Amino acid sequence: MLASILASGLAVGAVYALIGITYNTMFATSRVMSFTAGQLGMLGGVFGSLFILKLGLPSILGLLLMLAACALIGVMTEIVAVRPVLKSLEQHLYVLTTLAVALLIQQFTAIQWGTEPQPFPRLFAIGSGVWDEKYWLPVVICAVTIIGLEYLYRRTLVGRAFVAIAEDNFAARALGLPERNLRIASYALAGAIGGLAGFAGGQLLLAFFANGPLLNFYGFIPVALGGLGNNRGAVIGGLALGLFQQAANFWVGGIFSSVAVFTLFIIVLLAAPQGLFGAAASRRV
Repeated sequence: MLASILASGLAVGAVYALIGITYNTMFATSRVMSFTAGQLGMLGGVFGSLFILKLGLPSILGLLLMLAACALIGVMTEIVAVRPVLKSLEQHLYVLTTLAVALLIQQFTAIQWGTEPQPFPRLFAIGSGVWDEKYWLPVVICAVTIIGLEYLYRRTLVGRAFVAIAEDNFAARALGLPERNLRIASYALAGAIGGLAGFAGGQLLLAFFANGPLLNFYGFIPVALGGLGNNRGAVIGGLALGLFQQAANFWVGGIFSSVAVFTLFIIVLLAAPQGLFGAAASRRV
């Protein structure tokens, strides 16, 4: 029992953490919370099932095509829903524009893919029981992603430019950094990470159009718990959320497990509004 809760909790938590990182990656260069993050996760599962199961492509090729498709959708989100808002004085309109794009993606997927959950392929056929690949694969992909991002941000010029834009976009523009191109690149990267989340959790969540809103909400909780823009905090928050959710499913089940998650979420935010690992907001006077 305990082993099952740990295995499923860590796996689901890793998927939530990846969606949280998707939120952070898009926010870093635009200061916009794009509510298409969960839809990108949903598309990762749908594209993975489409390319590998329905079209019969090799797993590696299917993965690469999924990453390219989700990255393209990330770029389209920046062009259609984010860029016009950044030019407007009413920048809070991103809530409407990104939600509109998210709904369009969900409804289009439902029409083209169907409204019933579709199976997701086994990729390696390694392990059984609590060591089945559907449990360890999301954790491994989450670890590889966070290590890759740390390397990108600390060791590469593009990554350092991302950090500069995130810290102070006005100063970065004054230094000649191409803010728009970097923002487009960050949305493409976020699209790929979101797609990875759905691909990694495909065997648990299946390829289902309704996964989008679920991942949108449960992927936002790690961001709030870990602190906006803090990828390490998002990973810790996501894993903690997954473990708590699975334990609540076992002990109380049904809708009461969601109530337990909401209650914990509210208590944590009341105690630490900036998140457990976020810096307190400062105001220059």
